Amino acid sequence: MRHNKSFNHLSRKKAHRDALLANMTVSLLMHKRIFTTLAKAKALRVYAEPLINRAKNDSMANRRLVFSYLQNKEAVTELFREISQKIADRPGGYTRILKTGNRLGDNAKTCFIELVDYNENMLKEKSAKKSARTRRSKKSAAAEAPAAEAPATETPAAESAE
Repeated sequence: MRHNKSFNHLSRKKAHRDALLANMTVSLLMHKRIFTTLAKAKALRVYAEPLINRAKNDSMANRRLVFSYLQNKEAVTELFREISQKIADRPGGYTRILKTGNRLGDNAKTCFIELVDYNENMLKEKSAKKSARTRRSKKSAAAEAPAAEAPATETPAAESAE
């Protein structure tokens, strides 16, 4: 029975699970996006987000604590140099999981997990949605519609005159 068990064991012993999550966190920090199964991605989010949160306060104690989990100097310097600047004003939720379907061999649910502030396409869509969410009355929409159609009808007439 698994009553009140707080995390997924991923069918591995503790040492193997810790090594797996540490290696996946290093890959996530270095490449900003990794493809994996959904269960591993959910376990990785629980493991990586507190470490990313530590990077907001750049102290020797935090660097040593993160290094004790990751055991990779390049990943720690990347986290405390570049990533910490991008996440400085974000209160949490540093990763995003997007499902990609099922794997062909064993039908496992696959996804990719990425750092939120490093996906420029999603950031562009977010800024476009903010400007498009204004609410207009029917009168202003009706006034804009004939104005928008008028230049479209003049353009073909100008081409036929030439």
